[in-house]
Amino acid sequence: MTENSHKKYFVTGGGTGGHIYPALAVADTLTQRGAKVFYVGNKRNMEFELASKKGYKFLHVSVSGMPRGLNLKFFWWGVKLVKAIIRSVRYIKKYKPDSVFATGGYVSAPMIFACRITKTPYMMHDCDAMPGLVTRRLSKKAKYVSLAFDKAKKFIPNKHTIVTGNPIRETFKTMTKTDAIAEMNLENKLTLCVMGGSQGAKSVNNTVVQLIKEFSQELNLQIIFQTGRKNYNDVINQIRQFYPTFEQDKNLIIRPYFDNMIAVLKASDIVISRAGSLSLSEICASDVAPILIPYPYAAANHQRINAKSMLEVGACIYIEDGELEPNKLRETILELLNNPIKINYLKQNASHLAKYEAAKEIADIVQSL
Repeated sequence: MTENSHKKYFVTGGGTGGHIYPALAVADTLTQRGAKVFYVGNKRNMEFELASKKGYKFLHVSVSGMPRGLNLKFFWWGVKLVKAIIRSVRYIKKYKPDSVFATGGYVSAPMIFACRITKTPYMMHDCDAMPGLVTRRLSKKAKYVSLAFDKAKKFIPNKHTIVTGNPIRETFKTMTKTDAIAEMNLENKLTLCVMGGSQGAKSVNNTVVQLIKEFSQELNLQIIFQTGRKNYNDVINQIRQFYPTFEQDKNLIIRPYFDNMIAVLKASDIVISRAGSLSLSEICASDVAPILIPYPYAAANHQRINAKSMLEVGACIYIEDGELEPNKLRETILELLNNPIKINYLKQNASHLAKYEAAKEIADIVQSL
């Protein structure tokens, strides 16, 4: 029995894939080293499904995002937060974790407060160039804070801050393009991926559906289209209006959500995406040319800041959401198709930003706390 087989760790973060997948990447690394990992999150969010699929014992905390304004909703939210903190303290006393790793966001807040109360060492990670509210407010007493972007350092009130990049799954390093194409059952020809993060992106979807027949039939592009679960039926209904026979088109793969985004991205050549930090980290690790359309209402404008960080180093094409319409997107795609050198330029610059060892680096620190 190894020394690590006696170790226990809590990993927490949820609500969106940007908080969940980095947490799971670190959890997987710790588990591979023989440690016992518990996942702390809200069972009504997607972290419950994703963590449970991997076999992690799930510890539920009932918590939601903070409402705006001082009103009755804010009062009840405060009551629920206190209950979630008490429950988190009980989890710590029951399971006695050696340390806790938190990826920020409201889901991780109760456990961080519980760590402070019980004097349990914790480490935080923030995915964005503009760190979230929970990270900015609760990172001061963290043993370490890891970041995806160097420019985020100035917002963190903690001298033990390091830039690791976002933890991503090991398969991003090991899967080849050939394997990905085979797994997606695609031909070996130019492939366009459209994705709006785990929740989808309505403005992106509404633009792409008007072009999907042209892209497939006239430009002969293979298209992998992740619509987001809540947008899928609406997208299908819209496509039927523009392209009634789309279901017979072998160039199209349209799904609400892909469990294996690694194969999706690795099989692609061009990706149209929002600019959530985890999406960017996975894009950079996939050898694709990114067209980024930041979500304009993201907290603290973090998606624009993320995307412009990529643009500054020539690693993406940037389109404002308000400027997105079919002609603009058509021109952008045609420009790339007519200039393979630019596709390779974007791929290479994005690939230089990939951080494959972040999960291992963070796991090392978590184990040292």
